[in-house]
Amino acid sequence: MTERAVRDLNHLYRTIAAAHTQRAAVWFNGLERKISSLAQHPGRGLPVPEDADLRQLLYGRRPHVYRIIYDIDETSQIMHVLHIRPGARDAMAGND
Repeated sequence: MTERAVRDLNHLYRTIAAAHTQRAAVWFNGLERKISSLAQHPGRGLPVPEDADLRQLLYGRRPHVYRIIYDIDETSQIMHVLHIRPGARDAMAGND
């Protein structure tokens, strides 16, 4: 994960108060599992509409959909999570 993606996760953790509510903690842990699952299946994400070189996975349900934006370096077989951002501002739907 890039530094930006780590900052995104930390900000999201604080914003949803995951340290203080069980429901928020469960949701956040699911997001982390979704991100971790990319290591086994990085090619499953769809191209990002604004940049076909990047991929995305969606997590959550409206209105709380988040986009996990990442790239895959095919040469070195390394996947980088670049950014985690709210998908609602992009009018995108998602699922858990």
